[in-house]
Amino acid sequence: MIPLISSFVVVALAEMGDKTQLIALTLGLRYRRPWTVMLGILIATVLNHALASAVGVWGGARMDAAVLGWLLGLSFLAFGVWTLVPDRAETPAESRRWGPLLTTVVVFFLAEMGDKTQLATVALGARFASTIQVTAGTTLGMLVADGVAVFAGARFADRVPMRLFRRVAAALFFIFGLASIAASVGWL
Repeated sequence: MIPLISSFVVVALAEMGDKTQLIALTLGLRYRRPWTVMLGILIATVLNHALASAVGVWGGARMDAAVLGWLLGLSFLAFGVWTLVPDRAETPAESRRWGPLLTTVVVFFLAEMGDKTQLATVALGARFASTIQVTAGTTLGMLVADGVAVFAGARFADRVPMRLFRRVAAALFFIFGLASIAASVGWL
């Protein structure tokens, strides 16, 4: 249960103000079909994060525990720093004939490639060695964070500063990073 909850919290907070959340807002505003956009986000995220967590579990099972601890720790610390830098929305280039579902799946899947939440999913998979729980947690985290953007839109952004979410997410990454390093040197 810890991998599921940890993955959920890390990704839900890290996604706040992320470019994919801004893309979700743009798609929601463009198509005015929030449930269709959310279904597209679900499909894209499950595919993307299942792949990412499987890579993390696979790599984590093949590395020395101390090396893995340091790599994970440094990765989480880097994600923490990266989280503090706000993303900018990119205009999704798509064909109108695709419609809202296929457009959302394709744009969202591609936008997640190399994104901090995808890389965090790889690290969480390696940390917890549980593809299913990490994928479920990160997918739920993405849905919650992006659901806020799709359904609440600009009203939410005006009331709660994204800087707060970025700082909380960064703090969680720093805690995970320091804990991984501490565990690799035997302090935990």
